[in-house]
Amino acid sequence: MNFSLPVEYRSFLPRFYRLASVSVLSNMMVPLAGLCDTAFLGHLEDIRYLAGVILGSILFDYLYRVLKFIRSGTNAITAQAVGRNDKEGILLAIFRSGLIALTIAFVILILQYPIEKIGFTLLSGSPNIEASGIDYFRARIWGAPAVLLNFVFIGWFLGREMKTAILLLSIVGNFSNVGLDYLMIYHWSWGSMGAGLATAISQYLALLVALIFMVFSVQWHGFSGIIKKTLEKEELKSIIALKSNILIRFLALISAYSIFTNLSALLGTEILAANGLLLQIALLSQFTIQGIGMTTQTLTGNFKGKGTIEQIMPLLVVSIINSLLIALSFAIIPFIFPETIFNLLTDHQEISKMAIQYTLWLLPLLCLTATAFMLEGYFIGLKEATTLRNGVLIAFFIGFLPLAIMSYFSLNNHLLWSALTAYMGTLMITLFLQLPKVQKNHVFQFQESE
Repeated sequence: MNFSLPVEYRSFLPRFYRLASVSVLSNMMVPLAGLCDTAFLGHLEDIRYLAGVILGSILFDYLYRVLKFIRSGTNAITAQAVGRNDKEGILLAIFRSGLIALTIAFVILILQYPIEKIGFTLLSGSPNIEASGIDYFRARIWGAPAVLLNFVFIGWFLGREMKTAILLLSIVGNFSNVGLDYLMIYHWSWGSMGAGLATAISQYLALLVALIFMVFSVQWHGFSGIIKKTLEKEELKSIIALKSNILIRFLALISAYSIFTNLSALLGTEILAANGLLLQIALLSQFTIQGIGMTTQTLTGNFKGKGTIEQIMPLLVVSIINSLLIALSFAIIPFIFPETIFNLLTDHQEISKMAIQYTLWLLPLLCLTATAFMLEGYFIGLKEATTLRNGVLIAFFIGFLPLAIMSYFSLNNHLLWSALTAYMGTLMITLFLQLPKVQKNHVFQFQESE
């Protein structure tokens, strides 16, 4: 029996897999570098360095993972400009986004001391763990300008489907991080400060690669006119509005994970370390899945710009199927080979045994996350950021927060994991309910414009 895909799938599937493979490899390198941080610190005799970095990373989850709205917004704007073949719009996308990124980065550097004081006042941990976390924060914070500009470049390169640039930027940034970790943590014994400094330096090396690709990939005639248009107030307001709604999405997600980590610390150092190891696996899965999600954003925006609306729903179906396959792989492997996986991350057997008790939560959490992230990619690609914003607020306040509060009063780690899982489940359901309405509206808009 001959099997053939419908034409609406055949037309984009090879392109989807080419871009997705690069996006996945690029995104995987970020948590892999984090796993190397964990592995180096986890094999030190003193566990406070590992626990301190896990605690200190909460602040960077807010400062950096929250600010990934810059990447997603840049991707959506660039992809639609590419779909319209708007060369000026493509350049304006990176200049306007870069201006916003640099402004935020310098504000972070100026306010780093109050951020540190407020952050570690709110976080829970013993004095030794907190001191280790502060050392990590003070070293890593100086990478802020490079980190935010790299978000802009990755979104811009994705929107233009510049696969080589994306991959090389990630390789340089993350492999240099691993090498510097080895040097600063293992050889120089700089502990948590070495982990933070290695990450900051590696981001500037990645930025250098991005700048080189930009210089050689654009035509610079009419540069002065484009710079003037970059500062047009109405266009900047429109971009800021889009990015602000996407910001709320990242803020809700990272708030959930940060509250989870902070409540883990209240349950004790061993629970904090065990949950931290499981989160490293969950984040590795999520960063990989986000590679598929970024591809969904790019192609959705491109199809919208070209007016090929009929390809968007098949794209979403393909994205969900592939992301679920990835999520299942990450959930099942540590469940089948728990001792092998956790012994790679730490020599502390009591931490490994405790982590194994909660491994079963990875399956529902990662599968729900995979589906929710693909739906987010669909809504961002169409610039339906308001719908996404409403969905994540419902997920946080109705799905996550009640169970998290219950886990605090009951001191129950299983309940804490259920709160994180409920966040993703609620978000997935909320976005699914909005899907038919949004798709119908965009089909109608396209028909009206013809």
